[in-house]
Amino acid sequence: MQNVEFLNNPARFTDPYRFRVLFECISPLPDDLEWRLIYVSSPGNEDLDQELDSCLVGPVPVGTNSFDFESPAPDPRRIPKEDLLGVAALILTGSYNDQEFVRVGYYQNTEYDNEEMRESPPQNVMVERLTRDVNAKPRVTRFQIKWNVTPLQTTQVAVGAAQSAAVPSANDLAADDSEAMDVQPTEVSVS
Repeated sequence: MQNVEFLNNPARFTDPYRFRVLFECISPLPDDLEWRLIYVSSPGNEDLDQELDSCLVGPVPVGTNSFDFESPAPDPRRIPKEDLLGVAALILTGSYNDQEFVRVGYYQNTEYDNEEMRESPPQNVMVERLTRDVNAKPRVTRFQIKWNVTPLQTTQVAVGAAQSAAVPSANDLAADDSEAMDVQPTEVSVS
């Protein structure tokens, strides 16, 4: 994952999300990548999470790839009244063969579109007057998965030495210094 650029930020709460995803592929992927966008209004209650949309991208050639993603806004009727205003999370996930390999999380602040309403909010939330602002600094988590790719080069290995296929990892991609990254450790057992 190299970049996610929001094309309409800030925006009205009810506007669709529009963004461009840029990523690097180091080996051709014959199957589709699945991308999902999830809105988290109440972190303590997963039942309130809303999967806003998903798309399939593929097959994916070697090199830098990009696509535009447009998703509807969350359904405000499914968000508790006390969670409509303030901070929520927006999560973009990437999966290959039903294995999540990246999760990009953003904080989103939702507030009224004018100072008077921000300082003294009406008793009943006026959704049509809400704006959202997605924070530009995501939290990126990468996961090791089985890509089922064959090595690009074959090398000779001594008898009895451990062997493994070339598997893309977070270390293979250039990391942007401004993003926070969590890389999940992978254990390898040798038999």
